[in-house]
Amino acid sequence: MRLLLDEDLSPEIAVRLRRMGVDANSVHEIGRQGRSDREQLEYASAEGRCFVTRNRNDFILFTREFFEKGKLHCGVLIVPWTLPPDNFTRIAKALKRYAVRYGDSTTEYLFDYVAGSAE
Repeated sequence: MRLLLDEDLSPEIAVRLRRMGVDANSVHEIGRQGRSDREQLEYASAEGRCFVTRNRNDFILFTREFFEKGKLHCGVLIVPWTLPPDNFTRIAKALKRYAVRYGDSTTEYLFDYVAGSAE
């Protein structure tokens, strides 16, 4: 599973994910800050990446909109606020567990939450 992290997540999480062997980029690292949520999801989809964000409400609507229009996306993962934003390692480990569970497969219109088990 290839990941693209939204602006609301530190790029340090992508760095830690790569160290763990997960194919991850951050919009910060590739100069895509300030783009609309729709543009970010479209870009992630074009790159075959699952989009990772904390912005649940907007991406519920985008997932529904994309599905209704037959416009594919490679998934959205929500990082819940139970995972503290400054605990980069904990978030990275939770995302890695998710990526390992799903492997290289992409699931069209996936919309899921990343479990944040206690460490």
